[in-house]
Amino acid sequence: MTYVYTRMTSPVGTLKLVASERGLAAIVWADEDPARVRLGPATEDRAHPLLREAQRQLAEYFRGERRTFALQLDFVGTAFQKKVWRELLRIPYGQTQSYSAIAGRLGNAGASRAVGAANGKNPIAIVAPCHRLIGASGALRGYAGGLAAKRRLLELEGNGDALAAPPRRGPQALGASSAAGSDSVACRPPKRRSRR
Repeated sequence: MTYVYTRMTSPVGTLKLVASERGLAAIVWADEDPARVRLGPATEDRAHPLLREAQRQLAEYFRGERRTFALQLDFVGTAFQKKVWRELLRIPYGQTQSYSAIAGRLGNAGASRAVGAANGKNPIAIVAPCHRLIGASGALRGYAGGLAAKRRLLELEGNGDALAAPPRRGPQALGASSAAGSDSVACRPPKRRSRR
């Protein structure tokens, strides 16, 4: 797999954006541990169309002009990690969820620690909004960009008050979980299917 990258400054620090030929593969902090997201060597390409589009959409998000992203994503991870990351895409802007709520939607309510571990390996920060996962008590938990960045992202989304309140729980918070798809997914929550 061939990867290209570029860097951008943001209100939460310098971000490194990485793309493959299948989609956006990573958004990581420039100074984070490179072992957290392992993709292979990448070549700098500031003019790559997908990276430029990702930069544009992220800039709009940081200015408060964008609530959802329309980017092709290329998640690289285990089958379970990909399920967790797809669930992250379903958490609405300005809302938070608990690790246990995600575990419940995946069919194993006792797997909140496994969800937390998968969340910690999320390669596409901000776009796959791992910052929206918080502890069942409402407490902030670990974040690759640091808890200050997590708090800043939640405040940017108008969710500063939610940091003191427990997150919404249960399947009613987001609806049914998405069906498993390909490794490359569009960054939009799946449409709900009508039940008959």
